[in-house]
Amino acid sequence: MRLRHLTFRLLEVYVAVVRTGSVTAAAHQLHLSQPTVSQQLKRLTETVGEPLLRTGNKGLELTDVGRELYRSALDVTGRFEDFADYLSELRGGHRGRFSIALVNTAQYVLPRLLGPYSQAFPEVDLTLEIGNRQQLLQRFEQQLDDVYVFSHPPALEQAVAARFLRNPLVMIAPQHYPLVQKAQLSIHDLKHERFLLREPGSATRMLFESWLHAQGVQLSDTLQMASNEAIRVGVSSGMGLAVVSRHVLPLQHPGIEVLPLQQFPLDSHWHFIIRRDRRLPHAARGFLDYAAGSLEQWLPAEYVCNEIERLFSQTREEWA
Repeated sequence: MRLRHLTFRLLEVYVAVVRTGSVTAAAHQLHLSQPTVSQQLKRLTETVGEPLLRTGNKGLELTDVGRELYRSALDVTGRFEDFADYLSELRGGHRGRFSIALVNTAQYVLPRLLGPYSQAFPEVDLTLEIGNRQQLLQRFEQQLDDVYVFSHPPALEQAVAARFLRNPLVMIAPQHYPLVQKAQLSIHDLKHERFLLREPGSATRMLFESWLHAQGVQLSDTLQMASNEAIRVGVSSGMGLAVVSRHVLPLQHPGIEVLPLQQFPLDSHWHFIIRRDRRLPHAARGFLDYAAGSLEQWLPAEYVCNEIERLFSQTREEWA
């Protein structure tokens, strides 16, 4: 058999003829003319080099060779039908793989969305990376991930950002801090206190320091700590004051009080970020579509700020 002359179309025509029992019916099913189907059958028979069909009392009958070819053709066409189903699911974002990298603070809320998403789309292989802002900027530059979550999006040419959740920053103090009961506080009342800060480059620290500069205030006593959890424990232990995302604090936060500081909470947002010059995998786009339609279902509705469609509208032309 000359395999190089065997085509998928020939097998498709052959399967249709066997299933319908006649050339005429197969031609109608395939939207072809009867002579075309007859010619295709002739080509297939010549390619195999053995008779495939014979005319019997009940119409067309399979020869032994024709029966084996029919089994093989069903296997081939069935596999391609499975492949077509796979492509449909892939393009619909129902399977495939993608990676998402998020800043440390976002880990307190984003799993509430990722958990239901993973249950809804178990065939999607999701890789999650968590790091500080500097680590995420490096990953963005190296194009290591498909979707990024920043609270302060990078001002880079290839970065396309869309807000999806408010991230208010609050001032916290130990529960028995003397000024907790004061109705209204100014930062000038607190500037000589010790403040627990994240590492330089942290978006929370950047926003707080920018606000301090606008107030004309410079802190006299600071202590750098490696994580939001360490800061939260440090404050509850009486080590100092801190500015953290409201989402870092659980509903019940024993040992910690939110101070009624003037001009607080500081306004901040979390953003989904993608690269303008990188085509999103179907699975990543499927995740963002899912997020756009279900943010209020899984994340605190009073904080939702859904601008995810901007990611697609700003990149559609580049990906066309």
